[in-house]
This record gives sequence, structure tokens and C-alpha cells, in this order.
Amino acid sequence: MTDPRANPEPIETASRDELSALQLERMKWSLAHAFENVPHYRKAFEARGVHPDDLKDLSDLAKFPFTVKTDLRDNYPFGMFAVPREKVVRIHASSGTTGKPTVVGYTEKDIDTWSTVMARSIRAAGGRPGDIVHVSYGYGLFTGGLGAHYGAERLGCSVVPFGGGQTERQVQLIRDFGARIIMVTPSYMFAIADEMKRQGMSVADNPLEIGIFGAEPWTEKMREEIEAATGLDAVDIFGMSEIIGPGVAQECIETKDGLHIWEDHFYPEIIDPDTGEVLPDGEFGELVITSLTKEALPMVRYRTRDLTRLKPGTARSHRRIEKITGRSDDMLIIRGVNLFPTQIEELLLQDGRLSPHYQLQVDRPGAMDELTVRVEPKTETAGDTAAVEAAGRDLRERIKTMCGVTAKIEMNEVGGVARSQGKAQRIVDNRPKG
Repeated sequence: MTDPRANPEPIETASRDELSALQLERMKWSLAHAFENVPHYRKAFEARGVHPDDLKDLSDLAKFPFTVKTDLRDNYPFGMFAVPREKVVRIHASSGTTGKPTVVGYTEKDIDTWSTVMARSIRAAGGRPGDIVHVSYGYGLFTGGLGAHYGAERLGCSVVPFGGGQTERQVQLIRDFGARIIMVTPSYMFAIADEMKRQGMSVADNPLEIGIFGAEPWTEKMREEIEAATGLDAVDIFGMSEIIGPGVAQECIETKDGLHIWEDHFYPEIIDPDTGEVLPDGEFGELVITSLTKEALPMVRYRTRDLTRLKPGTARSHRRIEKITGRSDDMLIIRGVNLFPTQIEELLLQDGRLSPHYQLQVDRPGAMDELTVRVEPKTETAGDTAAVEAAGRDLRERIKTMCGVTAKIEMNEVGGVARSQGKAQRIVDNRPKG
């Protein structure tokens, strides 16, 4: 295997024919591995009337059943593992805030694969051996911190394993150590940028050159805001624990035009989220991923709920997904109107009087839903009461005009909107369940 610390691996620029041949070979193995070793998959395949031997072409994958998050919860904790538990060297899990957590496992080979795709991702983002990488993703059961950590070490970087929180100290160490790269959620990067400003650190003083942002949807406008506030290049990374963690797809710094899925390990499809029908490349729908090389937890047609489209490769030959700005399960329906948090974010960031921190609250005090958008002014605007009031009125009008929803704007003092210490909680839904 090519040293991931050197130039891009040959597979990153392989032809479509080469990639497709490798994908078919690996997909046959992965389907058979899941069928033979995971009772859930054997039962699901048989219920669908398919067998791994039915895969003759990549398009035959559409015959196989989907996997969804509840399948992992229904087989809690280790029922989806395809290897004996003793072969699993690492276990991660979701927070389980909506029920049983989803549990994911890794063999030694899986950890090696994860480290490799993360090193590949950091290199594609502009990272190089010897760089100091400041990791602000959470460590522990969340896959972000350790995934970034192992990938950066594999690339030959010096890792600062900070995690979330203690923002003042994070900024101090970024400055004192001279970190070139930060890996963090985009919402927490705003908190770091605010602290940099509070400490008097100018863009010219900021040693950071590259920010690798993931774990939550973010918009092009947010990229512009982050780059203007910090002077770094902001690039997107994508992943999820069920697939492997971060490192499933990465945006290349030279193009910043979407995320290249590492197709030698993960096979993407786009489906109609309502019908499950596979859509052609270029069509907008839900991203579905099949793992091709995972041993402990193979995933067959996992429905990510992320909404995007597949496009041809540019900086790499692997296909790209557009920046994910919404999830089917994050969509709010307010009085019959479909609304994503990122739509509000785009409108918010158009106004130079308002800070990028926001939260949406949905209530149903009577028969109708009510939307409240919590925002705050920028520090330089806060003392001008008229400007603050005008910013709130203007935002309300833009939301009504562009989204078709009447919203209440709750204008907070500077710092009044809850800050993310990791993933931002964009939605507070107080509507009755059921």
C-alpha cells in the first residue's frame, strides 16, 4: 500500500472501470460476509428473496434490503457484529437520547482502514506530515475525536487531543503550539473564533490555516463567515459511526466543490426517500451507503437520512456528494411547510448585524405550530437598539418571504444563544409527541 503520508494513493485517481471492478469484488465479499455471520442480514435477505450470489453487477445491489438505525437498536448491543466479540478491539456508541444507543464495533483491520481513510481525508484537505493538528471533536464513545486522532497520526502529524469545551484554553494552545489544522464542528468553530477575538487575536496572528469541519450540516454562507473571521481554509468532511466514523468522504482543498466519497471502501447510492427507488447520478435524494471492507460491522444499504446528490469526481476520480445541508429526519413541518435549519442559517448569515449563533424552537400551544428563532446581534451592533430591532424585523420578513413561514424572532443579548461545545442543538421541538 502507498504510504498515506506521501502523495495521493493511486486508487484516488483510478479510472471508473478500475473502481467499479474493485467495488464489485469487494461488494460480493461484504454481502456474503454479512449474510453468513449476521442473523439479521440472513433473515432480511431471505425475506427479500435474495442471496449474495445474486449480485452479478453493481446495479444488482438495488435488489437487496435497506438497513436502518432501528435495526442496530433492535439488535442491541452486539447482534449486528459479523465477527466474534473477542475479535472486536474497539466499541463506540451513540448517545442513545432517543432510545437504546446504536453500537458499532471495529476489528484491528477496521481500525487500520479507518486510520487510512482519515489520513487520506486530512491529506486531501491540505494536511501534511509534521503539521500540528488540534482536535476539538469530542473523544469517548463519539467517533469524531478518535477518528481524527488516528488519521492525523497515520499521516505523520503532531496531534493535540483536546476535545470540546474550555474554549479559552483551546485558543491559548492553538496560539502557543502554532497549530496549522483544526478539526471541529463548524458551530463550535464560531465559539472559538469569538474567543480569539475576545483575546485580541487578529486574523494575521492566527496560526490556523485549515479547518476540517463535520458532524453537522453547514452551509456555503457559513464557510464564508468562518473563513472571513479566522483566515483559514474551511473544508468539509463527512462520516457517521454506523459506516465507520468520520472519513467516509472529504472535500479537497484545491477545489472545495463537494466531498469525494472514498469509493474503494464505501459504495454510495441516492434514493427517493419516499419510494426507496434508486435515482441516477445528479438527482437529489437520500444518501445510502454500503460498506465494502468492514469486518466487525458490515453495513448493507444503510439509509443515512442525509439529503444530497452524486456528482462526478474532480480533484479525485471518486464521485462527489454535494455539501449536506439537511437530513430527512431534521426537516420541520411548520403549518404544512417543509423547513430545514440550514434555510434559516442562510438567511441569518446574510445580515451583517446578526451573529451566526441561532436556535429554532417549535411549540404547539393550541391547534397550530409556532416557530421561534432565537438569535443575537454581533457585538459591534449590540449597542444600537434601533439597528438590533431592525435586524429582527428584517429577518422575520426574509423568513416569511423565502420560506413561507411566519416566525417569532427572539433577540437575545450577545452570548445569550446557547453555544455548542460539540454538535450544535439547532432544534428544540416542544410539540406533543405522538
